[in-house]
Amino acid sequence: MISRRTFSAALLAGLAAPFVGRAAAQEVGEVRAALQGMVQLHSLQVQLGDELIVAEVLRGPGLDRPANIKSCSKSIVALLLGTAIDRGEIAGVDARLGDVAPDIIPSDATEGVADITMEDLVTLRAGLQSTSGANYGGWVASDDWIADALSRPMVARPGGRMIYSTGTTHVLGAALTAATGDSLLELARDRLGSGLDIDFAPWVRGPQGYFLGGNEMSLTPQCMLRIAMLMRDGGRYGGAQIIPADWIAASSIPRTQSPYSGLDYGYGWFLSTSGYVMARGYGGQIIAAHPERGLAVAITSDPTRPARSEGYFGDLMRLLDGPVLSLS
Repeated sequence: MISRRTFSAALLAGLAAPFVGRAAAQEVGEVRAALQGMVQLHSLQVQLGDELIVAEVLRGPGLDRPANIKSCSKSIVALLLGTAIDRGEIAGVDARLGDVAPDIIPSDATEGVADITMEDLVTLRAGLQSTSGANYGGWVASDDWIADALSRPMVARPGGRMIYSTGTTHVLGAALTAATGDSLLELARDRLGSGLDIDFAPWVRGPQGYFLGGNEMSLTPQCMLRIAMLMRDGGRYGGAQIIPADWIAASSIPRTQSPYSGLDYGYGWFLSTSGYVMARGYGGQIIAAHPERGLAVAITSDPTRPARSEGYFGDLMRLLDGPVLSLS
């Protein structure tokens, strides 16, 4: 008997099959073969130009059910910053936190916090001690996520090295809300969701009511693929300019480097030496675009298991740089 999931996967594979076009069937087969043994992988979609050439569901809820995109959320918040700058709600990436959102800065904030810029926040170079990794549990258990993040010690010069921290992106999200008057949920729905015809469901809020910036958003894998196409096509989707082209270009310029993966990092997006612009989330959630090769990729994985650079994430990068890149 065919299960609903097996039927859905077979149907999607059948829909993708006529569109192989430029991608040889052998190369698509190599992609599918590479997925064997990747026990954390839930789904993989690859779009080449206008053609969906791979739509594989190995496990998980499928392509049309929401998946927790984890820290891919940071890249979504970065896109929303671009829209706020384009609309004049924030003066630019050099705008200071103390000017954009003075009311969110606590009275006991670490000295120099007001001078942290939007660029420092979106590139994870605020200089403040990380709220991620071993510090994440304590941070989300605090009664004020913004105050906790902004009262942590300065461990580096703002604008210096990358310090991966969800608290930094949460502060950026709160600053966007202060500057625009809209919640992150409203901004995501209005400035991304409406143009891409995708839905953002409400997600976790902090104690002060701000939606968590940088984690826990949920999107269907199909919606993730549309964001990948948006990044691939310079901010355009369906003939409309959804995100300013100059912001997409600026986001794709290396600003710093991850101390963990070694990948370059732009305005909220990781950049590989092979040409991918990527959002990366815990467990192996990936939204990736390769503009030069015309590729858009969405990957979902088990959100409860780690995906380290020397482990599963490394496997995913080899998949992207090898069989997937060979499709173009």
